[in-house]
Amino acid sequence: RLIKMYKKVYGFYQKQSTLVVLNIKGGNEMGILTFKGGVHPYDGKELSKNSPVVKYLPKGDMVYPLSQHIGAPAAAIVQKGDHVLAGQKIADAAGFVSSPIHSSVSGTVKGIEPRLTATGSMVNSIIIENDQQYESVEFTPARLEDLSKEEILARIKEGGVVGMGGAGFPTQVKLAPKEPDKIDHILVNGAECEPYLTSDYRRMLDDSEKLIEGLRVMLKLFDNAKGILGIEDNKPDCIEKLTELTKDEPRIEVCPLMTKYPQGGERQLIYATTGRAINSKMLPADAGCIVDNVETIIAVYNAVKNGQPVLKRISTVTGDAVKNPSNILYSIGTSYQELVDAAGGFKSQPEKIISGGPMMGFAMFSLDIPTTKTSSSILCFTHDEVAAFEPQACINCGRCVEACPEQLIPSRLAKFGLRGQMDEFEKWHGLECIECGSCTFACPSRRQVAQPIKTMKKLVLAEKRKQASKK
Repeated sequence: RLIKMYKKVYGFYQKQSTLVVLNIKGGNEMGILTFKGGVHPYDGKELSKNSPVVKYLPKGDMVYPLSQHIGAPAAAIVQKGDHVLAGQKIADAAGFVSSPIHSSVSGTVKGIEPRLTATGSMVNSIIIENDQQYESVEFTPARLEDLSKEEILARIKEGGVVGMGGAGFPTQVKLAPKEPDKIDHILVNGAECEPYLTSDYRRMLDDSEKLIEGLRVMLKLFDNAKGILGIEDNKPDCIEKLTELTKDEPRIEVCPLMTKYPQGGERQLIYATTGRAINSKMLPADAGCIVDNVETIIAVYNAVKNGQPVLKRISTVTGDAVKNPSNILYSIGTSYQELVDAAGGFKSQPEKIISGGPMMGFAMFSLDIPTTKTSSSILCFTHDEVAAFEPQACINCGRCVEACPEQLIPSRLAKFGLRGQMDEFEKWHGLECIECGSCTFACPSRRQVAQPIKTMKKLVLAEKRKQASKK
């Protein structure tokens, strides 16, 4: 009797770990709902999810870092004293993996000098004195039916579209894989699994048609692909609305996902929706997939259909220290200080400020920092939970192992990182870490497990590049 009961309980949990969702259009088996591992942090989305998008016009000088993307920094094509218009290109792509930058306001170039960014690095930036006139260049709209694949890619590149979920990878490069015929899935990451962030949620509700049209643009590039909108099931209104809008779209489907962090991770999203697994030596294209964030798809729509480059985006300004948690449509280059002011300022002095989400974002010590194409949010908290606890010794409980979405042993990798043991780190698959921070969150001893792993990853990759350059 005990054996039967064990088998029943074990079978239930095994079934939960490989739960299959049904295609809500036709009832066919479509893919796996989630992935093994992950955590369930407090999401905090109720602070701003119901706040309508606020359109904000900047007041101060605009700062445009030349490195707002993965790859070579853009090369400035303006000089001090030049007058520019909103939408005018001020920096051009400086390599294959690079992206141009456009002014989001009209005004005069004050200079090109290093400025501090949210990641803590000093980056050469174009400073423009905002004249408050917002005079714009003329954009050239186009009909999708009249554009070839090459013209679509050219408009995406010229529009300066990059991955706006945080990675910043130039989108025109991602959409030009070596074997485009093998791409059979375009995945829209609508999970927004990071706590507190609600900008993608507002985009999916308020700009649903633009999102779907942007996905249609991408589908035209890949003849054998279908589009999947992956949305966590804590956003039932988004799922319902997008399902209704795509019910007559044979190449587009909506896939509800289990609400769990990091469900929006590239590897986790691919596995959840297609059942395919990739590792650090592979690209999503190797699994027949292209993955893009909601804001990126909207930018693709604007660039291709309207001829409008990346000038604005929505960012969430929230946290218990913010007076009016908001979703703000702002101009790229606006300072974080202006965004906080637009949300009513602080109701109490924050103890911690984060650019991005609390799991993978960057702590900041100043708000005099420019926003970029990848600035998805700013979080302001009255209490720093990390600093409030003193880390204790590892108790070998294994919770970090259970939480790791890559099935690694984070506690061991962290030790290798602290000891500088590169060979052991690589032997135990440390390069497979996606730096999601689930291990740190799960640790009952409050150890910063992820940080030494991230540091060691950088060192190992730098050593590999050094060795490759000698060959």
